[in-house]
Amino acid sequence: MPSTYKKDKPWDTDDIDKWKIEEFKSTDNAGGTFAEESSFATLFPKYREIYLKQSWSMITKSLEKHGIACTLDLVEGSMTVKTTRKTWDPAAILKARDLIKLLSRSVPAPQAVKILEDEMACDIIKIRNLVRNKERFVKRRQRILGPSGSTLKALELLTNTYILVQGNTVSSMGGYKGLKEVRRVVEDCMANIHPIYHIKELMIKRELAKDPELVNENWERFLPHFKRRTLNKRRRPFKITDKSKKVYTPFPPPQEKSKVDLQIESGEYFLGKHAKDRARKEERLEKQKEKREEKQKQREQAFIPPIEGGAGKRKRKRKQDDGEEPSVIEKKPKKDKMPT
Repeated sequence: MPSTYKKDKPWDTDDIDKWKIEEFKSTDNAGGTFAEESSFATLFPKYREIYLKQSWSMITKSLEKHGIACTLDLVEGSMTVKTTRKTWDPAAILKARDLIKLLSRSVPAPQAVKILEDEMACDIIKIRNLVRNKERFVKRRQRILGPSGSTLKALELLTNTYILVQGNTVSSMGGYKGLKEVRRVVEDCMANIHPIYHIKELMIKRELAKDPELVNENWERFLPHFKRRTLNKRRRPFKITDKSKKVYTPFPPPQEKSKVDLQIESGEYFLGKHAKDRARKEERLEKQKEKREEKQKQREQAFIPPIEGGAGKRKRKRKQDDGEEPSVIEKKPKKDKMPT
């Protein structure tokens, strides 16, 4: 038997967006003021003190619209937000908590204030504990930024978020879907997967979402699949010797002579301190003399006049000087032709 209570409702039309979240206003709070006061506090680094002092008036005005009180303690280096009797939105104190967290992570005040909007969320990703080596951590953190910040800008455009890489954290602001993509890209980057692979995937998804025929289909066949290459981590020597040419012998090679053994053989070991110093000095002077003679020969090369004539004469002259060819070339007598 068909149902009798499922009737068409004249006010329920197709143009109504049932998934839309309506804005929460002060008139919607029928319960009145809160029973207890809620407060959150966070510390900020010393270098943010001057900036926060200059922009605190703007932050205070933004929080007053939602009935939130805030205090800046420069002595302790902390920011505190708390509810008042004028607070009508229960989620406002949570938004204010996210605001002071973003301000402490070097997010500019005009950008951080946007977190008070209903459709805006934030995510602070801790990346320092994901990589042990500091040099490797700095290199992978730089990959998120890219050359001249191009990779970061591409991620912001594709995910519709705001991203700031500061110290050991990555702060991001935007919709929940975009924040989920940003966290995946950042964590994979720290795991040695380059962000360019995710950027390519996001670009393909963006184009597929525009096609009405493919919106509700599975996109797995269109997305690129990058295979991981397992590289051989065995250390190879710089010079590889060919062992096939060597003749196998069961006996080990003779032990190399130490520095003391070589001094005993040369007799230097038995000399006194003054005699050793004198021998070293003579050896040093002998080397200096040899180098001086080599430099003198190089200088004299510039004063040797060039040999006049063609290339053949120069070669012949060089051979004569080396003694390879006699200076006088004897011509062979011509044979008489046979009479015809």
